[in-house]
Parts: sequence; C-alpha cells; structure tokens
Amino acid sequence: MNPLARVAAVFAASVRAKLLFLALAPLLLGFPLIMALVWYWSNTSYHQLLTYKVGSDLVTAHEYLDRVIRGVGGSVEALADEHRLHAALAGGDRVRIAEEIGRARRRHGLDFMYVLDADGRVRHASAAQVREARHADWPVVAGALAGRAGSVIDVYDEAALAAIDPSLADRAAINIVPTPLAAPDARTSEGRGMMIHAAAPIADAAGKVVGVLEGGMLLNGNLGFVDTINAIVYRDGSLPLGSKGTATLFLGDTRIATNVRLFGDERALGTRVSQQVREHVLENGNTWLDTAFVVNDFYVSGYEPVTDSFGKRVGMLYVGFLEAPFRNAKENALALIFAVFAVISLIGCAWSLKWARDIMTPIASMNRTIARIERGDVAARVGGTGSRDELGRLAAEFDRLLDVLDDKRNELQRWANELDCKVVERTQELKAANEELRQTQRQLVTSEKLAAIGELTAGVAHEINNPVAVIQGNLDVLREVLGDAAAPVRQEIRLIDEQVHRIRVIVTKLLQFARPGEFAGYVEAVDVNAVFADCLVLAQHHLGKRNIEVVRALAATEWVQVNRQELQQVLINLIVNAVQAMPDGGTLTLTSEDWREDGAVRGVRLAVRDSGRGIPAEDLPRVFDPFFTTKKNQGTGLGLSISHSLVKRYGGRIAVDSAPGQGAEFSVWLLAEPVYSGEI
Repeated sequence: MNPLARVAAVFAASVRAKLLFLALAPLLLGFPLIMALVWYWSNTSYHQLLTYKVGSDLVTAHEYLDRVIRGVGGSVEALADEHRLHAALAGGDRVRIAEEIGRARRRHGLDFMYVLDADGRVRHASAAQVREARHADWPVVAGALAGRAGSVIDVYDEAALAAIDPSLADRAAINIVPTPLAAPDARTSEGRGMMIHAAAPIADAAGKVVGVLEGGMLLNGNLGFVDTINAIVYRDGSLPLGSKGTATLFLGDTRIATNVRLFGDERALGTRVSQQVREHVLENGNTWLDTAFVVNDFYVSGYEPVTDSFGKRVGMLYVGFLEAPFRNAKENALALIFAVFAVISLIGCAWSLKWARDIMTPIASMNRTIARIERGDVAARVGGTGSRDELGRLAAEFDRLLDVLDDKRNELQRWANELDCKVVERTQELKAANEELRQTQRQLVTSEKLAAIGELTAGVAHEINNPVAVIQGNLDVLREVLGDAAAPVRQEIRLIDEQVHRIRVIVTKLLQFARPGEFAGYVEAVDVNAVFADCLVLAQHHLGKRNIEVVRALAATEWVQVNRQELQQVLINLIVNAVQAMPDGGTLTLTSEDWREDGAVRGVRLAVRDSGRGIPAEDLPRVFDPFFTTKKNQGTGLGLSISHSLVKRYGGRIAVDSAPGQGAEFSVWLLAEPVYSGEI
C-alpha cells in the first residue's frame, strides 16, 4: 500500500485523526507546503544558475584550448612556407636546417620539430636525437602528406617521448597520488604525454608536396596553460562569497596540468578524477555539468572529453569553482526562513491542541483498547474515561459489547478444540488403514509374481535344460570330430557355447528367485573384507574392459554369520552393476565398516559406490522389483531382486542412494548373528 493510501485508511478509521486534522491542518499542511515549495524553487534555481555558469565557463575554456591548438598549427604552417627553410632544404645543409627549425621551435614554444620526407620519414630534427623513423601513421602527418595542414591532440607513450628527447619523457612523468572516490588503479605513475601535435606540407615551386614539417607542444605540467584558462574564465571578482575557480587538463583520469591545490601551494598534479565523472565523461563521452568531488572538496564542475586524432577519448578539460560558499549562503537563508515558519507553526499547534484535548482523550482510550485487542489481549477494556458526555457513554457501551464477544469467543474455541481432536483421531485411523492396505497389496503382488514364476520354472527346468544339454553335447561331439577342421567356425561355436551358458544362467536365476530355500547354503563366520577381495578378483575381467579406478576403504573388524557364496553373489552383482554404470570409466569405491546402533556393534555395513550417471528419481523405488531393468538389451532384472531376497533372509537389509549425475551407492547391512526371515 502506498503512503497516500495508508494515510487515507487512517483518516477513514479514526475519529481522533479527523479531529486532529481539522485542528492542525492549516498549520501542519499549509506551512510545510509553503516551505517545500520554497525549498524546491530555491534548489532548482540554485542548481540551474550554477550549472549555467559552469557551462558557459567550460565553453570559454574549450574555445581557448582550440585557439592554442590552432595557434600551434598556424606556427608550424607558417614555418613550412618560409623561404629561409625552403632555401636551407634546397641547399641540403643539415646544420643550417637544424638551426632554422630549432630557432622556430624556440620562438613558438614548441618541444620538438621534425622535417619529414615525402614518405613520412624523419630527415631533420630540432631535438638532440635524430632517428630515421616513419611518422606517416599519425593522422595529422598523413593529412599533411596529402596537402592538408592541421593540428590536433595526440598522446605519446613513454618510449615515443624518450625517442624525441629523454628530457621530454622526464618532464611528462607524473607520480599518481591516491585520491578519494577515484576508480581503483594499480599504477603509481603516468609516463605518457599529451601533445598538441601539428603538421604542415612543404611544397616545391610547382606545388608538389616534397615533405612535411611536424611539431608538438607537451601539455604535461604546462601550468601556464591552465593558469591562463583560469585567468580568462575566472577574473578577479567574478566569483562572489569567496569561491575560487580552477582549471585542469586530464590525461585519462589523471591531472597533468592544474591549478587545483592539494594542500598549501602544492598543485594536485597526479591526483585523479572521481569514478562517477570518469564513467560519465571518459567512458560514455558525455559532458558533465554538475557538482563533483575534486581532490578534497566539492566543486561546481564542468568536464568535457578530449579526443585525439584517432577519435579516441584520451583526456578531459575541466573548469569549476568551489561550491561551499554558495551552498552555505543558500542554506543559511533557507534555515532562517524555516526557523520563522517553525516558530509560528509550534505556537499554532499548541493553541489548537489545548482546545482539542478534552475531545480526544476518550477517543484515544478506545483506540488503545482496540490496539491491545488486535495484539491478542482479549481482556482489554476502556474503563472509566471521566467524561459524562456522548463519548463517555459510548466507551461504557463499547466495554459491554467486548464482554459479550469474549463469552462467544470462548464457546467457539471450545467447539474448535473438540473438532480438532476428532480430525486428528480420524486422520490417524485413515493413515494406519492406508498403510495396511499398501502392505497387503505389495504382498499380493509379490505372491502373484512368485506363483507365476513357480509355474513357469516347473516347465523351464525340463523343457529348456534338456534341449540345452543336447545342444551342448552335440557341440562337444562336433568339436571333437572336426578337430582342427573346425577352425573356420571356431568363433561361431564359441558364440553358441556362450548363449547356451546364458540360457542356463537365466534358468538358474529364475529357479533361485522362485525357490530361494532350495539354493541356500550352510552358514559360516565370514570376514567381509576377504570376500570383497575375492569378488574383485572374480570381477577383474569386467574391470579390465573399462578405465575403472578402484578405491578401497575396508575398515570392518566384525565377522558375520552368512553363506560365503551367497554373499559373493550379492557383492559381485553390485560390483558388475556399478561397472556397467560407468561405460566411459570412473571410480569404484568399496567400503566396509562396523554397524553400530545405540553404542553396540550389531554387524557390518558394506557399500559399493560408482561415479556413473546415477539413477533417475522415478526409478529408485523399483530397483529391487523382480524383472525391472534399465538395460534393455541385456540382463533379466532379477540380480538386485535376488540380492535383496538373500540379504533379507539373514535379517539384513539393502538400500540405494543416488541422484542423477552423481553416481549411485548400494549399501548392505548384515547382522553378526543372522535372524532368519521368511520374507523374499
């Protein structure tokens, strides 16, 4: 619910609120509304005025920067047209050429000047080092080679500055000073240099471009540049109330020329702009006209991006003035207005409340009683109000009504408690009946399956084993008679042997499942760790077919009374199933430990875990059902069912824990002294 809806709900439900509103509305709504309008108009006008001021200051600074850039370009272009330079170039005197361009560099305040040939390669230089490098990759140089003079902002890395003059790299280097609110940066220094980069074509008498004159001025640490901007934009007396104007040139987000002070007279070179301004201007390419944190205080600031000749945003131009004097003047004026209005409002509220108290006291008592009842205090009553008017009589009637409701509530609670008891009793009866029904249903299904299997196996043993024996005997005769002549079909004979053996295994499993008592062996004390070791040997041919890593954690010390062959059958079945669940290899973990309950050893717990695909949740309840298998083209679905029957016969249990993609773990609990069960 929004605030207005909540206020409306309070007034709709409270007489006291309505009375207070009638008494205090002129004071509590009228005066705050007027003050809010005054605050809004003053803040809006204040922000618009300061934004307009800093915006016009930024335009002035931008025009001065453009004039300086054009001035450097004009100086280079004028020198490129000078007769003396052309005469020196025509004479080929390298010393005279170096003197001419050196004199021009010093006269125009440039930091370097090159003469390039028509391929953009350096031929003459005013600096100490002359390297025959190709500069045609710079867009301004490429433009001059095409006949267009120009001047731009470009950024030179530390190696490029050192190639011009090692002292130039030293001048450009600035230590980065940690700055509050700046973006995280692991750098400790800024070695790049921001240059005003100019180039003009050198043409022969026929107007053909035969070379380029290239020059540049380093802006890093150029304090005269920013001081001139500050003097132009913020003349003495242009900022009232003691505010101070500042100007800064940024390389990236680092101040390389500024008159912002860090402390005392030390300039804030190497400090960085706030992360908010950096994202707005450098990353998004927008102009910032608003208040911003500058080094150690808030300034009304104007930032605009500076782009190089490649169109990349490489820095920012900034002008701004200290906001605190303007803000303090505005806040002091508003505080005085607010104080006057507050005093008037308080006097009016005190007078109105004095006359409204007699009406609101009974109403407040009834409201507190309602609140206590809502919190669960059913014994809450209004009591005496000291009022003999309509409100006093209303409070007494309200208490009488609460007494009647309390009697009705107690009666309803008694009926509800009786109903809850009956529901719980009936639910328990239905739950027990349902569980008994499910158990009976499972037993009937198992009995029907066993009856069907018993009838089936009665004929299978005779009808299948006899033909199988005949087939096996004839195969032996065939192999004996043919001898070496059977070599061409030896593979086919082996396959028939395997299938005959598979038929016998299936018949044996059917008989074992249908008549487990006929296959029971004698019981002996068995070391489960030794049985695990024997099972690994017996299942070695399965493990050898796949890249299976076997991990043993055999810690059981207790021996159990069980038939050794039947325990081997259960464990081999679990191991083979685990191996088949890892067709691409994996980890087979075999675990044994003593089974303890209530501080006493009852037997052992054995576990076989694989790292395969796992068993789907919908298949988990059916894994021990007869004839259930997920291996469509192999298996009978009787292995786990027989294992379950064998373990149950000795009073133990078998369970599975699995999740898709996390493998499966089959656990077997065996008693040290078996308790024989008739269940299958």
